[in-house]
Amino acid sequence: MAENMNISVPEISGTLRAFRLNVPKEISECPGIRIFGRVIRSVLFSTDACIIANSNADAVIAVYPFTPQPVITESVMKVAGVPVFVGVGGGLTKGPRVVNLALHAEFQGACGVVVNAPTSNEVIRELKGTVDIPVVVTVLGETEDIDARFHAGADILNISAAAKTPQVVRAVRARYPDAPIIATGGPTVQSIRATVEAGANCVTWTPPSNGEVFKDIMDAYRKGLPHP
Repeated sequence: MAENMNISVPEISGTLRAFRLNVPKEISECPGIRIFGRVIRSVLFSTDACIIANSNADAVIAVYPFTPQPVITESVMKVAGVPVFVGVGGGLTKGPRVVNLALHAEFQGACGVVVNAPTSNEVIRELKGTVDIPVVVTVLGETEDIDARFHAGADILNISAAAKTPQVVRAVRARYPDAPIIATGGPTVQSIRATVEAGANCVTWTPPSNGEVFKDIMDAYRKGLPHP
């Protein structure tokens, strides 16, 4: 019997859990990165437990502007239900502490560790020799020495160049056709599509905040209307 390639994907949801944050559908056009057998296309940029628990992203990237703390990693992974990329420093937090945090993150169940752009190649090399999960290195612009990053052991590039992200992704993709690239999608459908078309394997999506989601709900309640 021939396979029917036109069968649609059934969707099943609950009455209460139907209200959630859905990743922009444009991200599904990414080819993805297969990590430990699981294909990841959408990566949620958040450490907010309720946002993470109510999103349908393929993975979470838990990076934040403070020194990495294992208790935060543990909290994120407890609610995520999907793979988590854990930030382990490289800017404010340096040297052996980055390596120690990365090993701890692996033991907690992280699917990858993310280092900031200032991280030295020596630390990346030590990370690669210590952990058995992907080392993700953040790239901020076209002028960075990507060759040196890969030579040091970087497994995945995390391109975060604000409005120039599609431009940087395109430049890196031209030089490294097979490089695994996670890239920032930006705030709009247009910026997400531009990042996908530039050649990103995965796109990081910044969801609305808890307060932003609550606003429409509370406005409706104040008017005596049901949950929107």
